[in-house]
Amino acid sequence: MALHLIKLCVGAESIEDLREWVDERCRLAVSAGLEPHSAHVTRMVPKRMEELLDGGSLYWVIKGVLSARQQLMGIEEFTDNEGIGRCRLLLAPEVIETMPQPKRPFQGWRYLDAKEAPQDLLSGGQGEMPADLKRELAELGLL
Repeated sequence: MALHLIKLCVGAESIEDLREWVDERCRLAVSAGLEPHSAHVTRMVPKRMEELLDGGSLYWVIKGVLSARQQLMGIEEFTDNEGIGRCRLLLAPEVIETMPQPKRPFQGWRYLDAKEAPQDLLSGGQGEMPADLKRELAELGLL
C-alpha cells in the first residue's frame, strides 16, 4: 500500500492557482530539456522514501482544505548554497483534484497513509462544483 505526504500549499488561493504554477514549472523543465515536472523543496528528508516512491503522492492543503494531489516521481537530497541540507520532491505534471477534506494548519509535511487519503474526484462529477462551494461544504462536514 502506497504512502503519501501532505503539505500546505502556501500562496495558492485555489486549485487553479496551483495548476498555473505547476504548468509554468513544467514549461521551464521542458525548455531545459527535462521531462515535464514541478518540484517542491523542503528541509526535512522523508525517511520512508521507498514507500513514498511506490505510487505515493504529495497531497496539497489549499486554504485549510486538502484539495489536490500530484504523484511523486522522485526525491533528491541536496545541499543549498548556504550549506544546508534540503530535499527536492519531484512531482508529476498532473494536478488531480480530490474529495475536499478540512485540515488544520501545520508546519512542514506529514505522512499520509493510503487508507486516510481522500479519493480522487471524477471529471464531470463533483469536480465541476465551484471551489468556494466545495470548501464551504467540506468545512461543514458535508463532503
